Amino acid sequence: MTLSKKSDENDNSDRIKHTKDAAAGKTERSLALSIFHIIERIILIIVVVMTLGAVAFEIHTIYVAQIITLADILLMFLYLEVIGMVSVFYSDPRSAFVYPIFIAITAIARLIVLQGKDMAPENILYEAIAILILCIAAIVIIRMRSTDNAYE
Repeated sequence: MTLSKKSDENDNSDRIKHTKDAAAGKTERSLALSIFHIIERIILIIVVVMTLGAVAFEIHTIYVAQIITLADILLMFLYLEVIGMVSVFYSDPRSAFVYPIFIAITAIARLIVLQGKDMAPENILYEAIAILILCIAAIVIIRMRSTDNAYE
């Protein structure tokens, strides 16, 4: 009987230690995640500030040159999409994954428009195929997310 009683006490002691370790692990995990979220928010704020600085610089360049080109307008759309990506990240972090794809599509389209006449036709074709692949990837991601939401 005493051997059985000691065995039960050891089992209880092990359970208490395991429970304390699990609770400590959850606390450490929660603290680490909180720190990462804070770092993430700080970096997002830095991205927005840098983007706004680039917008101000571009507006100043346009003002000094006294001419607005197609490249300037397309560049402003890229800046706008970066700010939109940060905004979407704050409203719904799951949607933020598709926005870099949209930015890449816009950047490649900008490259085609600005260098279209000077580029070899096969390079334009390669870039158009890249845009097609990015569009397919965006559609797949959006569809997968909508089917995941349907199961929830």
